[in-house]
Amino acid sequence: MAPQPKQPSPQSSSLPTSSALKPRSSSRPPHAFKNRMALGAYIDAPESFPPSVVIYHNADFVVIHDRFPKATVHILLLPRSPQHRLLHPFEALQDVEFLGKVRAETERLKVLAAGELQRRLGRFSRADARREAVLNGEEEEADLPQLPRGRNWLAEIRCGVHAVPSMGHMHVHVFSRDMHSPCMKHRKHYNSFNTPFLVDIADFPLAREDVGRGRGDAREQGFMKRDLVCWRCGRNFGNRFKELKGHLEDEFEQWKRE
Repeated sequence: MAPQPKQPSPQSSSLPTSSALKPRSSSRPPHAFKNRMALGAYIDAPESFPPSVVIYHNADFVVIHDRFPKATVHILLLPRSPQHRLLHPFEALQDVEFLGKVRAETERLKVLAAGELQRRLGRFSRADARREAVLNGEEEEADLPQLPRGRNWLAEIRCGVHAVPSMGHMHVHVFSRDMHSPCMKHRKHYNSFNTPFLVDIADFPLAREDVGRGRGDAREQGFMKRDLVCWRCGRNFGNRFKELKGHLEDEFEQWKRE
C-alpha cells in the first residue's frame, strides 16, 4: 500500500508573509498562485482578500499590489470583462470602447500610485521640503494660500503591458520608475520594464501589423537579451546584472532626493 501523503499541521498552513495573499475561502484550490491563471482568483473574488492585497475593485476592474514588485510602488490593474480578460493585451486593447475604460482607470490609478510614492519618499525629496515642513508643523500653513505642491510624483509613474505576458489574465502594470526592489533579481526582470517589451497604454490602439508582435516576436527581437542600460543615467552595463543592481541602489538614493 502506498504511503498516505502527510497532512499539513494547522501551524504550517498559516505563513505570516504569504497567508495574506491567499483567499479566505477554503474552497480555493491549493497552489492557486503557482500557475499562469493565478490572477483569476483576484478577479473572481476580490472581496476574499485583505486590503493589503486588493487595493480596490469595482464592476470592471480589480487593483492589486504586485506580489513580486519590481519597484517601490508596483500595482496591477486587472480587467474583469469576460470578453477581454483572457485575450492577449495587444488584441484586447484594439477594442476602442474597452481601451477607453482601461485608459480612464489607469489614469486614476497613476494618481493613486503617485500619491503613495510621495507618501513613502516625500520626506527625502528636496522638491518636497517646504511641503513636508508644513505637514510637520515646522512652517505655518496659514501663511500660505495652499499646501505647496512639491515634486511632480506623477511624472515618476509608468504604465503598460508586456508584449509576452507571464500570466494568462490580462493585466496592466502601474509602477514607479526606480526599479528598486529585492524582487528585481534577473536581467529579464529589468529589461521587461525598460525596453520596448513594455508597451505604454498611451500607444494603443496599435497598428494592425504590430498586433502580432505579442505572439513571440518580441523575444525574437532580443528585448530580453539587450544590454542593461540604467533608466536614469543611461550607463550601459552590458550583461552585468550584478553591477547594474548595485548601481541602481546608488541611483535610487539620488533620485528620491531630487
